[in-house]
Formats: sequence, C-alpha cells, structure tokens
Amino acid sequence: MKANIFLRLATGALAMLLAACSFLMGAADTYHLLKKYSFGAAEGSTREYFDYITVDSAARRVYLSHGTEIKVMDADTGVLVGNITGLKQDHGVAVASEFNRGFISDGAAGKVIVFDLKTLKVTGEIEADKDADCIIYDPFTKRVFVMDGDPHNSTVIDAGNGSVVGKIDLGGGPEFAVADGKGTVFINLEDKSELVALDSSSLKIKSRWPLAPTGAPTALAMDIQHHRLFSAGRNPQMMVVLDSDSGKVLESFPISAGVDAAAYDPETGMIFVSTREGKVHLFHEDSPRKFSEAETITTEYGAKTMGLDTRTHKLFLDTADFGEAPAPTTDRPHPQRPAIEGTFHVLVLGR
Repeated sequence: MKANIFLRLATGALAMLLAACSFLMGAADTYHLLKKYSFGAAEGSTREYFDYITVDSAARRVYLSHGTEIKVMDADTGVLVGNITGLKQDHGVAVASEFNRGFISDGAAGKVIVFDLKTLKVTGEIEADKDADCIIYDPFTKRVFVMDGDPHNSTVIDAGNGSVVGKIDLGGGPEFAVADGKGTVFINLEDKSELVALDSSSLKIKSRWPLAPTGAPTALAMDIQHHRLFSAGRNPQMMVVLDSDSGKVLESFPISAGVDAAAYDPETGMIFVSTREGKVHLFHEDSPRKFSEAETITTEYGAKTMGLDTRTHKLFLDTADFGEAPAPTTDRPHPQRPAIEGTFHVLVLGR
C-alpha cells in the first residue's frame, strides 16, 4: 500500500515538473519585449512622425523613418550609427547593396534621396512625384519602385545610374509593395481594395485581384518560395493569404485596428502583422495551403510600423508617447491621439 502511495506521489510530482518545464519552454518561445531604445526629436521637425522600418540583416543596420530624418541604428546593439537629415517628410528606405546605394522616399518633396550605404552621406536626388511613399528594390531588374500615393502611380528608377526609366499609372492609391525577385512586383491599392501584379521589366500591369474579405489594404508581405502573399487591411480589419500566381484568396484572419506593416520569416514560417492598437498578430504557415493563428503580442499604442531581422528573427517596431484624443468635430469625427514630440522610441521583440 505504501509503495503504491509513494508511486502515485512520485508520478504526480513528475507530471507537475514536466508541466512546469513545458510552461517555461512555452514562455521562452513566446515573442516578448527584449529592448527599448529612446531617441530625441527629429532634427528640423516640429511634430513627431514616423513611418516605414527597413532592416538590412546582412549589414546589421535598421533604417528608421523619422519625419525629417532617417535614423540608422545598429541591429545588434541599438546604437545610433548615423542620421540622414535635411528631409521634408520621409517615408521609406530601399537598399541596393550591389551598388552601395540607399534610396529614401521623401513624400513632401516629391523626391527620392540617394545616399552611400557605407558613409550614409547623401549623394544625389531624383524627381519622383507627390506623396512618394513606399519604396522597394527589385533585384531582378535592379530597379527601385516608388509608390506615389496621391497621383496613383509608381516612379521606377534604375538603381545603377539613378535615371527614371518609367512612370506607371496604377489606377488606385498604392500602399505597401513587395518584389518576388523573379520579375513581378505586387502592390496593395488601398482605395480600390485590390492587389495588382506588375511586370517589373515591361512595367505593364499583369493582373488585378480583389482582396475581399479584407478592404483598404496597407500591409503586404510574401513567402516567395511557396508563392504566397499576405495582405492586411483596415476595413474590414483582416489579413488574407493569396496565391501569388492566381490571386485566389486561400484563408483570412481577423486583426486589430490600424494595421500598417507585415513581415514573413522564411526560416520559421511565421507571419507578423502590426497595428496601431499596439498589437502584433502572429500566424504560422503550417503548409502552403494551411495557416494558423499563433499568438497576439501586446506592445504599445501607435507601434504599427515594423521591420523583421531575418538573421535573428527579431522584430523592430517604433512608436512614441501619445496624448489624449481631441474632441470630435464635424471635419474630424474620429480624431486620433497626437504623438508627443521628442518621445520617439524603438521596441525590439524576440524569443
């Protein structure tokens, strides 16, 4: 009898130990805040504004769009290694390492600013268009594609010599874009709730695909190997998975309000979607035809822009402190909380 009691006690203790180990392993495997880096107000700016984050995993640099400047941060230490200033209102950075050139979209100036990747010194300017916003580099054609929001077009630049090789009427307001590296650039059209497939050589639109059940798409990421696109919209608030060959929507998932960035990690199969509400939604590609919700991480209000370091699998998000929303008016029935100048900071999430 006593032996049986001891056996049951030992078995119970072992089960509790295994459960505790499992819990701790699960906690360690969950994305959480690792570091927080604070920076001051942008040089030459009177308001707190931030946009796209570009992570150059190979060079270990993080490019932070910060209104009138691009802050360049060391991806491993968080140390500020450079600051590209004198901009009017920048949005994004595209990196063309083979030419040692970086390209900044300055929406207020309607220009692209070119800089040396090693020295971070500005080396030139290229005329784009009003509201030059998202900017990406296509390694297949060695061209830079600038999404000009208000004019509904894209300015295309030869990354090698800096010349404008074309301007494309997209038929809608572009937001995020991704290149598959095989000759196609995919672009979210926010006002049309569409995704377009663009031939990056001929500069002709090949396809237009509806994105229902999501709408007003902003964020876009891609699994190039398995031909999968991840487009997230604000109205309705959904993330959809598309086949990049046919445009067919394969799955959809609800997300929180104010989505603005998405990323895909090819090594882990994780999909990340960040929103203004201070949420990062994590999904997993179980197979090219099956996707599942993994977890939702709470960060900070306003942390809607995001970049992924594919080497360390860490996420970089930026935001600021925010005041209370002003009273609604006829012109602004749903006013947003204002960012407090000088409170810009970066959140680093990882496992």
